[in-house]
Amino acid sequence: MSAKTLIVEDRPEIQTLIRSTLEFEGHDPHTADDGADGWRLAQTLRPDLVLLDIMMPGDLDGLQVCERIRAPPALSATRVVLPSARGRQSDRAAGAAVGCDAYLTKPFSPLELIETVETMLSTSAGAPAR
Repeated sequence: MSAKTLIVEDRPEIQTLIRSTLEFEGHDPHTADDGADGWRLAQTLRPDLVLLDIMMPGDLDGLQVCERIRAPPALSATRVVLPSARGRQSDRAAGAAVGCDAYLTKPFSPLELIETVETMLSTSAGAPAR
């Protein structure tokens, strides 16, 4: 299944790993290095899926970007996955509170990434798929 994806990740090595994995699976990945660029690209691209790191430099962190993605009707079908090194229950609860569809704790394998992406793309936004 080819899907337009947006990867918002400030660490180049993780961004490259995610991008390469998605390209190998036939997806159309786009990248942003921080929350502000990610938010701008999300509005322009209207991706099927956003992989959104929580901790990023700049004015917007991943939780704030997720909250913004959930606001406009034009992005209502966009799925949001939060890949993060923060894996505590309180971190997952914060992600759920801003409307993320799934949470992926770093480090994750390419197989975990693909399974999560495919699950997200096969369910509608806002439906519990965690």
